[in-house]
Amino acid sequence: MIHSSGPVRATSVALPVRTAPASPVLLPRPQVRPSSVPFARDLAAHGDRVALHTPTGVVTYRALAERVAATAECLGRVRRLVLVAGANRDDALVTYLAALSAGHPVLLVPGDSDDGIASLTAAYAPDVVARPGADGAWTLDEHHPGTAHTLHPDLALLLSTSGSTGSPKLVRLSHENVQANAESIATYLGITDSDRAATTLPMHYCYGLSVIHSHLLRGAGLLLTERSVTDDAFWAEFRAARATSLAGVPYTFDLLDRIGFDRMELPRLRRITQAGGRLAPERVARYAELGRRRGWDLFVMYGQTEATARMAYLPPHLAATRPEAVGIPIPGGSFRLRPLDDHDHGHGPDQGHGPGVGELMYSGPNVMLGYAESPADLALGRSLTELHTGDLARQAPDGLYEIVGRRSRFAKILGLRIDPQRVEAALEGHGVKAYCAGDGDELAITVGGTAADEPRLRRLAAASCGLPPRAVRLRALPETDLPRLPTGKPDYAAVRRLTRPTAPPSTTAPSPTTAPAPTSKTPPSAQAPSTASPTARSTATSSHPPVDMRAAGTGNTPADKRVAADEHRSAGERPSAGRPTAHDRHSTARLRALYAEILDRTDVTDDSSFVGLGGDSLCYVEMSLCLEQALGTLPSDWHTRPIRDLVPATAASARTETRPAATRAGIRRTLETGIALRAVGIVLIVGSHIQLFTLQGAAHILIGVAGHNFARFHLTEAEHRVRVRHLWRSIARIALPSAAWITAAVLATGLYDPANALLLNSLLDQGPERHEWHYWFIEALLYFLVALALLLAFPLLDRLERRHAFGVPLALLAIGLLGRYDVAGLAPARFHLGPTVVFWLFALGWAAARATTPRRRLLLTAVLLLATPGLFQPDQQLRTAVVITGLALLIWVPTLPSLGPVNRLAGLLASSSLYIYLTHFQVYPHLQHGFPALALLASLAVGIAYAAVATRVTRAVRRLSALSGPGAAPERRTT
Repeated sequence: MIHSSGPVRATSVALPVRTAPASPVLLPRPQVRPSSVPFARDLAAHGDRVALHTPTGVVTYRALAERVAATAECLGRVRRLVLVAGANRDDALVTYLAALSAGHPVLLVPGDSDDGIASLTAAYAPDVVARPGADGAWTLDEHHPGTAHTLHPDLALLLSTSGSTGSPKLVRLSHENVQANAESIATYLGITDSDRAATTLPMHYCYGLSVIHSHLLRGAGLLLTERSVTDDAFWAEFRAARATSLAGVPYTFDLLDRIGFDRMELPRLRRITQAGGRLAPERVARYAELGRRRGWDLFVMYGQTEATARMAYLPPHLAATRPEAVGIPIPGGSFRLRPLDDHDHGHGPDQGHGPGVGELMYSGPNVMLGYAESPADLALGRSLTELHTGDLARQAPDGLYEIVGRRSRFAKILGLRIDPQRVEAALEGHGVKAYCAGDGDELAITVGGTAADEPRLRRLAAASCGLPPRAVRLRALPETDLPRLPTGKPDYAAVRRLTRPTAPPSTTAPSPTTAPAPTSKTPPSAQAPSTASPTARSTATSSHPPVDMRAAGTGNTPADKRVAADEHRSAGERPSAGRPTAHDRHSTARLRALYAEILDRTDVTDDSSFVGLGGDSLCYVEMSLCLEQALGTLPSDWHTRPIRDLVPATAASARTETRPAATRAGIRRTLETGIALRAVGIVLIVGSHIQLFTLQGAAHILIGVAGHNFARFHLTEAEHRVRVRHLWRSIARIALPSAAWITAAVLATGLYDPANALLLNSLLDQGPERHEWHYWFIEALLYFLVALALLLAFPLLDRLERRHAFGVPLALLAIGLLGRYDVAGLAPARFHLGPTVVFWLFALGWAAARATTPRRRLLLTAVLLLATPGLFQPDQQLRTAVVITGLALLIWVPTLPSLGPVNRLAGLLASSSLYIYLTHFQVYPHLQHGFPALALLASLAVGIAYAAVATRVTRAVRRLSALSGPGAAPERRTT
């Protein structure tokens, strides 16, 4: 039933028809113009096949057709302009199809923006507005009893143009446009009625809409979901629906990388499509190769809203070898290259881009009727037959088209014509993500990086385009916080604002004590619930690819916050949660300061995580104890969670009680098994060396713990180069303090030789002297980490580990067992201390961190029980039992019951365990015979002190390096 909108109904009259000059049509049109879109009208022809998989069940094509017909009846027989708030829900889709099937033109807008709906309602005075009501129920609000418009017979659909956020400029699409593009897409993708596609993109975005069109055309199924690809529940739905197709924009692929998509088992996946912006060629090639191995095809596509959706595609068999190309025209379409003139580029033809470059022009039955900027334009017919894409392209000898630049993005700076896209590509060639835009007489650039990188990157950017560095304004941000539109494309207006010397007071750069800066783990969706605050939603009319803003934190980057005064993208709300309270902001500010202090980082935001900031086992314990003191109780996966996710539970209780969390929780705590083993282990090692007691085996347990921590802190979801960089940084944090101390010991005691100082004794000197083997543990650990860093530097091996998270350490465990039994004869004189002999323990700990099922844990326990006996001398049965017990705890028991004071003591010992091990050999001999207990305490104290000194020196060196790096001379900073 249609409900009158009452007082909000706009007064309007029928508008006169405004004619446009007739233009010849390049492709023949049908003799009878369709009054509706055929695939929407003929849904019932697919019978009882499943059309929709929804959260409440499945809907067959027959049932869908009945609902569409009923809704079309409600819309009436007079053609009317129907505004539909797009969302991946069945009632929105039913209304949309009902309008198309009955010939009513649809104005499709983002369903998550009250401001956008209001803006376009005011601009175009739709006759009917279909959207969720205040209670979430779907409503049809009638604004005019008939129609207030003169509507052209061909007009079927109105979509916002790319880049027109906040503007009423719309693309006018005909029934033929919609049908023809759906047929072309279904043809080159090979869609059949056995396919099922997930709605990973919003319905109001032309790419997401094309997925719906092309599958309904062929009687295929749709998984209607508003979940993010980062949500485990999305993949549960995907598998349950037996989905075969996945669509994504470049940012979607960023998210897929983060969640370890290449490790997922999706046996029914047939194709992945990519559009909505350029995906780096190396990533195209990588996903194409992944698809080849896993049995699905990658289709890279090119299009614009003005072409209904698609203009070109790259055949899957060429994706690996020609990843830089956009491909060939879609069926029924054609390209030509319009020659450039002096107005389009520098001086002389094709200057700066090579021969054969021109503006890409597209023709086909999917070319729009034209633009609309007011209701009067809805009466217009076709005003163009060929589309100026605005992209500069060339056709390669193999017939494939390549985009080389964007005509409209050229900037004239200091008399030079600059192509910002080429600057972006140049920086990308150095591994730097960048967004670049001309701004008057300067080039504005935001890059992924830190403030210390800015001078070097400014010089690189200037050199790439021939400008002096003074003409380049560059600002570094965490890569996930680079300014993006609500659709995921670069926000070049924000790039210009962020790099200018002056800004409003609210535009403070992110720091450990300033406003939050969410990233991909913030869950606001591209189709956010309608109950979200209007300021949390993006302005209405963008048709850029919405990236999967359900995971992207759209509108919540530091860039967005710094331009909040003039854009409605400033909200940091979680869905349906309203704005963060003052307590939330204060809590997150304290945590940011804590992370910044312990990890020595200046780029901490609310969405930073411990592992994302490069945290490792050396600072993990200190951080966990400080957080526990601040928050009370920590989740087991706190090290992977963003800071904002650690606050809500504490903040909520703080709003209802005034006592500190720690007081309310009492002194009961839990202690991670790995921390407990490190704390107890170092005491057992030192005490046994002093002969205060004899309980050996702890060092071998700690080798396993080191492998466990390696998997947790270094094999994260970070991109490849970040992983490797963090690993080398951790190696340096172990090697440099160790080499410094041992060198001093070599000079002071004469007990060691230079091989010990160089940490090479295990490789160069294999004598049986006990003191020369004091540092076997540190040497073995460094050998393992260096070897793994070198292996993981190869992208293929990095991808292999991501894909087979448990299989890789299990394979290394098998290799390690060959060393355990010295098959190659590499064991040193002190057998149980050789790196090749103990590597299996490291691999076992690594595998334990990846053992997510009881069956896997049982397998590792069996290996432990079988391989540990015989590692030590026959009379060291207790030592064998200690190792088995400790590693079994690591495999099976993630946490142990504890008390607050015990946790603080254990944390102090565990975080200093490496340094205690390093220094105790020079401490305890002076007190061992007369005061063994005092020798133990002194050894622990000296190690703790050296840990504090090493940490401070490391931080000071890092700061000094940042200040004295290349181009670090004082210069004006922009805020």
